[in-house]
Amino acid sequence: MSHTLQLILLLLAAAVVVIVVCRLVRLPPILGYVVIGIAVGPHALGWVPDDANVRDLAEFGIVFLMFSIGLEFSLPQLNTMRRAVFGLGLAQVAITTVMGMFVLHLLGFPWLQGFTLGGAMAMSSTAIVSKMLAERMELNSVHGRDVMGTLLFQDLAVVAFLIAVPTLAAGGSDLWSSLAIAAGKATIALAIILVFGQRPMRAWFHVIARARSSELFMLNVLLVTLGLAALTELAGLSFALGAFLAGILIAETEYRYQVEEDIKPFRDVLLGLFFVTVGMYLDLRVVGANLGWVALLLVGPVLAKLILIVILSRLFGAPLGAALRTGFYLAQAGEFAIVLLALASELAVVERTFAQLVLAAMVLSMLSAPLLIQFAEPLARRFTANDWLARAAQVTQIAARTMARQEHVIICGFGRSGQNLARLLEREEIAFIALDADPERVREAAADGSSVVYGDAGRREALIAAGLPKARAVVVTFADTATALKILHHVQQLRPEVPVVVRTVDDSELDRLIKAGAAEVVPEMLEGSLMLASHSLLLLGVPLNRVLARIREIREERYSLFRGFFHGASDSADAADNLQPRLRSVLLTDRSAAVGRTLGDLDFKGLVEVTGVRPRGMRTTVPAPDYRFAAGDVVVLLGRPENLTVAERRLLRG
Repeated sequence: MSHTLQLILLLLAAAVVVIVVCRLVRLPPILGYVVIGIAVGPHALGWVPDDANVRDLAEFGIVFLMFSIGLEFSLPQLNTMRRAVFGLGLAQVAITTVMGMFVLHLLGFPWLQGFTLGGAMAMSSTAIVSKMLAERMELNSVHGRDVMGTLLFQDLAVVAFLIAVPTLAAGGSDLWSSLAIAAGKATIALAIILVFGQRPMRAWFHVIARARSSELFMLNVLLVTLGLAALTELAGLSFALGAFLAGILIAETEYRYQVEEDIKPFRDVLLGLFFVTVGMYLDLRVVGANLGWVALLLVGPVLAKLILIVILSRLFGAPLGAALRTGFYLAQAGEFAIVLLALASELAVVERTFAQLVLAAMVLSMLSAPLLIQFAEPLARRFTANDWLARAAQVTQIAARTMARQEHVIICGFGRSGQNLARLLEREEIAFIALDADPERVREAAADGSSVVYGDAGRREALIAAGLPKARAVVVTFADTATALKILHHVQQLRPEVPVVVRTVDDSELDRLIKAGAAEVVPEMLEGSLMLASHSLLLLGVPLNRVLARIREIREERYSLFRGFFHGASDSADAADNLQPRLRSVLLTDRSAAVGRTLGDLDFKGLVEVTGVRPRGMRTTVPAPDYRFAAGDVVVLLGRPENLTVAERRLLRG
C-alpha cells in the first residue's frame, strides 16, 4: 500500500511540475510527460517500475483520448470539410503509410513493421498545430482549413490503425481473412451503434440529467465510455473503438459540451500517465550511441512529409503559398504516432531498440514543431514572391471589376464585419469593392452578386487595381495589425488624403495605428463596452440624450475613459505581453512622496498616462496638470508594466 501511495504521489508531483514548466515555455504537456518518464523510468533514476499495473492504468488514458475524438466527430462538419478530410487527409495518410512500408521494406524490415511505422509517420500533432493556428488567427484561412481537415482524418485513421495492428500482429494462417473479419466487425458495430444507439442514448441521458446530480452524471459518462470499450474488446476488437463510438453517440446529444468538460480531467491525467510510461521505454544510453540514426529518423520523415503534403495540397487546388504553409504545419510527428509506436513495441511488432530511436526522433520532431511553424510564413512568402503570373492574373481581375467605379469604398476583408458594412453601403447606394484572400468565400459571395474579388489587401498593386486613386475611403475590417499597417503605409504613399478606418481587437495598438495614418480606429472590446454601458444606463433610467452624449464624448476623447484594464490571474496570456497597456491603481498615504505635489511636478509625460484620480470619498476625475495630490488619493495609471513600476515608485518614494 505504501509503495502504491509513493508511486501516485511521485507521478502527481511530476505532473504538476511538468505542466507548470510547459505552460511557461509554451510547449504541449505531452512532451514534458515523456521527459518525466525518461527521468523516473527504469533506464534512469528507476523510481517508477515498468510493470503491468502501471501499463494497465496508463491504457485508460488511450480510452479517454479516443472518447474525446468521438466527441469532436461530427457528420455535418465532415460534409462541410469533405475536400480537406476525404481528399487531402485521406491521400496524405494513405501515401505516407505506403511510402513508409516501401522504404522500410527496401531497408530489410518486415512489411508489418513498415505498415505500423508508416502509419505513425502519417500522424501530426493535433495539440500543437491547432493551438498555434488559433493563436495566429489562421483557423479560417485556406491553409488553416486544409490543416484541420487533414488532422481530422488522421484522428479517424488512428482508430483503424488501432484495430488493424493488433489483428495483423496476431498472425495466423489466414491473415487477410482475419483482417477482413475485424474490419467487418468494426463496420457492423459502427452501423448498429450509430443507427440504433442514438435515440436510447439521448433518452438515457435525459433520465440522468433530471436527477440534477453532477456526481451521477459523471458516473454515467464513465459507465458508458468504459462499458462500450469493454463490449468492443469482448467482440475481439480494440477497446479504443468502443470509447470512440461512445464519444460519437454522446456528440449527437445536447449534453456533448458538458460531457467534454467533465471528462477532461480524467483524460488529461490518465493520458499524461500513458505518456510517462512511453518515456519509461526510452534508454538515453541507447539513443546516445545511435545519434546518427536518430538524426536520420528525424530529418528524413519530416522532409519527406513536408514535400508530399505540399504536392498534394497543390493537386487539390491550394495556391502555392497555402500549400507550403500546410506542409510546414503538418510535417512533424504527433501524439498518435507515439500511441501507435507504444502499441507496436508492446506487441513486439517493432524491435525495442529501434522503437527507442524512433521515439526519440518523434519527440525531437514535436519539440521542433513550433519553430518550424514560426518560419512557415516568411519561407512561404519567399518561395511565392516570384509567382508573378498568379499575381498578374489577380490584379487584372480586380482592375476589370473596378474600371468603371468612382468615389467608391475599398473594403479590405469580407468576413462578417465586411459583409455587414457592405449591406449598409448598399442601402445608402454607396459603391464599394471588397478584397478578400479566401477563395471559397469570394466564390460564394460573388455568386450572390456581391462586389467582392480575390486579392491580398496588404499588397500595393492590389490596392491600386481596386481603384485606390479614385476611392472615397478604405475600411480594414479584419483585426490584423501587421496587415493594417501595410495598408496604411500604401495609402499614405499613394493617396494620403483618403480616410482609412481600421478595426482592432482592443486598444493596445490604437495610438500606433493613428500615428500610421488611420482616420478612425474601432477597437471591438471598447465598442462592446460602450454598447454594454449604454444599455445599462438606459435601463437605469438615464435619459437617452444624456447616454448618447456620454458615448459621443468618450469616442471624441479616443476612448480615454475605457483605455487599458486591470489585469488579474485569469488574464495571464495578456499579462505575458509587455506591449499591452494596462491600468494600475496606486493609493497615496501620508508618507507618499507625491502628497502635496502637483501632477505637473511629477512629469509623467512619455512614461504613463494618469487617467483618473479618486480623492477619498469622492468620484474619479481626470486631473489637470495643476492638480495637487493628497493622502488618501487613488491614482489610476495607464501604461506598460515596466513604466507603471517606475511611475508607482515616483508617486510613493519620489
